[in-house]
Amino acid sequence: MSLFKIEGGSRLAGEITPQGAKNEALQVLCAVLLTDEPVHITNVPDIIDVNNQIELLRKIGVKIQKNGKGDFTFQADSVDLQYLQSDEFLGRSAKLRGSVMFMGPLLTRYGRAMVSKPGGDKIGRRRVDTHFLGMERLGARFRYDAERYVFDITANHLKGAYMLLDEASITGTANIIMAAVLAEGTTTIYNAACEPYIQQLCRMLNRMGAHIEGIASNLLTIHGVKSLHGTDHRILPDMIEVGSFIGMAAMCGDGIRIKDVSYDDLGIIPYTFRRLGISVQRQGDDIYIPCHEHYEIESFIDGSFMTFSDAPWPGLTPDLLSVLLVVSTQAKGSVLIHQKMFESRLFFVDKLIDMGAQIILCDPHRAVVVGHDHQIRLRGGRMTSPDIRAGIALLIAAMSAEGTSTISNIEQIDRGYEDIEGRFNALGARITRIND
Repeated sequence: MSLFKIEGGSRLAGEITPQGAKNEALQVLCAVLLTDEPVHITNVPDIIDVNNQIELLRKIGVKIQKNGKGDFTFQADSVDLQYLQSDEFLGRSAKLRGSVMFMGPLLTRYGRAMVSKPGGDKIGRRRVDTHFLGMERLGARFRYDAERYVFDITANHLKGAYMLLDEASITGTANIIMAAVLAEGTTTIYNAACEPYIQQLCRMLNRMGAHIEGIASNLLTIHGVKSLHGTDHRILPDMIEVGSFIGMAAMCGDGIRIKDVSYDDLGIIPYTFRRLGISVQRQGDDIYIPCHEHYEIESFIDGSFMTFSDAPWPGLTPDLLSVLLVVSTQAKGSVLIHQKMFESRLFFVDKLIDMGAQIILCDPHRAVVVGHDHQIRLRGGRMTSPDIRAGIALLIAAMSAEGTSTISNIEQIDRGYEDIEGRFNALGARITRIND
């Protein structure tokens, strides 16, 4: 297990470019299973979760050619259906939450999929009901093998159907879309997730010959087609990285430019940081964050103090609440962070309290942060990364703190952030990776 050693207090300056979006990559990599023709994907992030997904595709027989950094060609013309039922495949897929999105493509193309209970961050219960209920509506049957912890899903052929999702699940919506594009007839998905990465998946599938209407809305209509062909696709910049970099620049920066952010796809993220008092300056498709000696949290119009809560797109992504919480510790004013969707994501705040932050953890979903207004700096400490997003938040806190900090279990951070210490060190940070 590796750890980061962070010498805090350095002021950072320069330019940084976000990687390709992790969540989009995990979706579009599954979509290559829908055709036997080559699919060319660029801006693929070099991170653990995505690399594991690529390796899993290779294991099941997908031909993969790496053309350059972040540039791959995939061809699923000889998928090993026997391997898909093996304990090795099921064991590998159990460790990667994105593997649940193999279900839709495999079911619609081959009539069967076996899925382990998915892994991922330990951030609370993350149910998969939406995936299975959607497949059932399309005509699939499934049974759960309690001894192997495996779902076995079968269908002679899928037929389009109307469905109202009980939650706007991103991965659930992606899975149902990929199953429906080759189903017979028309599928209507209401309360569909509609964030930019779902939009990207739909546009990619349409270029492959699918017929999807209502892209960017929560009402999708999918007219099934007989087959799909190959395409070229470029993954968007990762909006969660962009938000993380805004937070890092506010806490530690002496002027930082975030390059090529696809600003129009960031939604409410820049506005949310502005409500913390952060100057987020759009310059073309870049964001510039000047040095902040002070930043003051806005109040609501009625004078009550600010609340940030997560919501499905176009609401605020839950993946940035950890970063917003850390940035709030040095703001002037108070803010309530309300993490509605997951019950374990705020438990990392005890480490911030040990570093001197003034935070009241009200319950598993809510924390009140009383900002220091830079009058009291955080102090270094020893920490463990519990998940990807809390890990980057703790790293930002350690970079801004006085003294030396260590963060263990940084493999969690590596799952979502590519060479993060190298990119931060290029701005002037002092982060050392220590491999045990």
